[in-house]
Amino acid sequence: MSQKAILITGGAGYIGSHVLLQLQLRGERVVAIDNLYTGFRQAVGTAPLVIGDVGDRDLVAGVLREHEIDTVMHFAANTIVPESVRDPLKYYGNNTCATRNLLETCMHHGVRRLVFSSTAAVYGIPAGGIADEDMPPAPVNSYGSSKLVSEWMLRDLAATSDFRYVSLRYFNVAGSDPQGRIGQSTRTATLLIKVACEAIVGKRPHVSIFGTDYDTPDGTGVRDYVHVEDVARAHVDALDYLRRGGAAAVFNCGYSHGYSVREVLASVQRIAGRNLAIREEPRRAGDPPVLIARADRIRSQLRWNPQFDNLDAIVDSALRWERKLQQKPW
Repeated sequence: MSQKAILITGGAGYIGSHVLLQLQLRGERVVAIDNLYTGFRQAVGTAPLVIGDVGDRDLVAGVLREHEIDTVMHFAANTIVPESVRDPLKYYGNNTCATRNLLETCMHHGVRRLVFSSTAAVYGIPAGGIADEDMPPAPVNSYGSSKLVSEWMLRDLAATSDFRYVSLRYFNVAGSDPQGRIGQSTRTATLLIKVACEAIVGKRPHVSIFGTDYDTPDGTGVRDYVHVEDVARAHVDALDYLRRGGAAAVFNCGYSHGYSVREVLASVQRIAGRNLAIREEPRRAGDPPVLIARADRIRSQLRWNPQFDNLDAIVDSALRWERKLQQKPW
């Protein structure tokens, strides 16, 4: 194990907190930084938490020095696609510009390894619905563009220095810690499984299907849903890869198969034992009919071996967390 610490930006958020927990469980020293705008103090458990913005150079420099950081895992970002369309400058500021400041601070203080939280949104609407790391990115919203520009900064920095990184392009992350210690607590969430679980427990009056006339088996959009625990494991595997001296790289993080909106809602109803109120709405602009990862590379190069590739298991963990939140809201 490294004697130095790992800084997790956005460590009080959904995915960052699951990564933090996995790192703690294997004995790593971890420190979180989060402004708590969308994160939750409880999510970091016993780990040190610095409250602030990752774009604050002086704050981050102090954390890097005080905690002897040698690796950064960078999750801090705004992630709501419709909001990014309405307010693109917010996304370029909080995602891209803040990442630029973070990278500059890392370089000034000798941090040369970073694992980056990217997104399948960089692909836009790929032909055939299958996204491959080698295809040209073509984002259709400011969220995807803000992440892609950050990837370009990482690429260019690695090309001109000894800096190395792994960028993980997530597909549809869902579910919660199977033991119920942490989970997806995002307020006003937009991700389907979270929204459906909120609806099934009565926190929302209904769940909407946006588009029922796609060229898919049941007319609804198909997505590659990946359990947050497997996504977190990919970050641990990326850390090990960089420690072994692995070169800068980009990997898709998905299961290479998908489920339709109707299949997801059927799973939620099956696990809950009751029916949802479902509304059928028009398509949303920019939604691809199908978006599935080609993910051979992450398995071969990072040795990633997902353990939760099962829709009902994903839904079950999400629903159990939603019921826990009903009893004791964060």
